[in-house]
Amino acid sequence: MNKSELVEVAAKEAGITKAAADKALSAIVAAVVKTVAKGESVTLVGFGTFKSAKRAARTGKNPKTGATLKIPATTVPKFTAGTAFKAAVAAKKTAAKKK
Repeated sequence: MNKSELVEVAAKEAGITKAAADKALSAIVAAVVKTVAKGESVTLVGFGTFKSAKRAARTGKNPKTGATLKIPATTVPKFTAGTAFKAAVAAKKTAAKKK
């Protein structure tokens, strides 16, 4: 599902226009990005937590040449799924396996 499909579903579920749903989704995404970029976390109870994580420096290999190279430490975004989200996905997989 891409953004436009998500906007369409959200608009239908909430009974609002696609334009309003698109504006709301864009505002939410911008707020999450801004907050996580500041080093804070965003928790949506039952859905999950968006946060930043530090990735340590490490040694890697160039796949073409095989030469070793140093990969510097960096900060990356991270999402951890919430309990309700995990349960919903697990229930869907279990139902699909039974068929």
